[in-house]
Amino acid sequence: VQLQASGGGLVQAGGSLRLSCSASGDTFSSYAVGWFRQAPGKERELVSAISWSGISTYYKNSVVKGRFTISRDNAKNTVRLQMNSLKPEDTAVHYCAADRLVPPLGFQAGFLPTDFGSWGQGTQLTVSS
Repeated sequence: VQLQASGGGLVQAGGSLRLSCSASGDTFSSYAVGWFRQAPGKERELVSAISWSGISTYYKNSVVKGRFTISRDNAKNTVRLQMNSLKPEDTAVHYCAADRLVPPLGFQAGFLPTDFGSWGQGTQLTVSS
């Protein structure tokens, strides 16, 4: 599956933004999807993930703290990440990733980047103070 992340940009602290991950090339509805981010000089980290059905979701609470919502529309081959109350520390390149087989426990414990085999190109989010 090919992924394309979009929706990044420049936003003021406290603002909102919605990232989208569009897929093509395979049956997207059979893939779990994760949103990762990578700030300069830092490792890539998981922000949120959603199962193929949308029933299971994961949020990295130390990052999200109730501010983000992940959702998917399999009819439109799209996964979205609604981000509210943005902070300067959210500034990073955000990537979406997908895989048919992810560790089920990841929806409780979190995923590693290596759990996902397909990646989009990344979209830059910059939050100004």
